[in-house]
Amino acid sequence: MSPDTVVEIGRRAIETMLLVSAPMLGLSLVVGLLVGVFQAMTQINETTLAFAPKILAVFVCVLLFFPWMLSTLVSFMTSILISIPDYAR
Repeated sequence: MSPDTVVEIGRRAIETMLLVSAPMLGLSLVVGLLVGVFQAMTQINETTLAFAPKILAVFVCVLLFFPWMLSTLVSFMTSILISIPDYAR
């Protein structure tokens, strides 16, 4: 296995990781901004108000996107496992 192959596998793994985590990170960012704006407007500085909506939003996001995330990860791992004989040469 050449160093270029290892770099290519690592690049594809990082791309897959970013693709799978993007919906959760994006939604938690939007919810965090909305909660921050709400806290700034009302001057409520409650720490649980900052965390609870984000946790709930990420949980709902995982429920909604789980089939897509699972199929993306399975297809990535399938391509890696199928390519093992080629990497051994």
